[in-house]
Amino acid sequence: MPTPAKSAAVLAAEKRAHMSKNELEKRGEAEKSLMTGQPLTERPEVKEKPIAHKEFLRIKRLLKKIGRDDAILEAVINRYCLLQAECYDFEKKREMFARNLQKLMEDPDIEELEKYRLQAQMQKSIIDVDKQIQTKRRMLFDIERENGMTIAAALRSIPKADSRDENPLLKALSDDS
Repeated sequence: MPTPAKSAAVLAAEKRAHMSKNELEKRGEAEKSLMTGQPLTERPEVKEKPIAHKEFLRIKRLLKKIGRDDAILEAVINRYCLLQAECYDFEKKREMFARNLQKLMEDPDIEELEKYRLQAQMQKSIIDVDKQIQTKRRMLFDIERENGMTIAAALRSIPKADSRDENPLLKALSDDS
């Protein structure tokens, strides 16, 4: 898979770009035009869930550091944080079922046949929760991948400068014909 295009800021910092200063400036302006200029805001449903709220603050801080704290990503980031909280809840439920299963197996007052029946039901519940966790994790992964591709796609979608307009020799040759 090809590496995503570097931003104008990265290219300028590296000082190895095969672009003129003018081209770098145009690229930087085009990158800025892809952003709204409005900061991310947390939705009420995210704010009321402690795990989701904590994740939102973490992601917002990271996005701010790289200059991507923008409202254009708001829906995706809020959804991602809610999914993180839901995944956390399912993981806690799974742990609870596993602890209860362990207690059940150690209980001497329950008959063996009843123990096996209850064990089968508990294991089925654990498997069902595991399936839900996997579904949530898949959604999280899809959002992470898509969000990454969106940023890369935004950088790749910057219009290339027409070199004919900038090269005086090519401009002169095309005017004569």
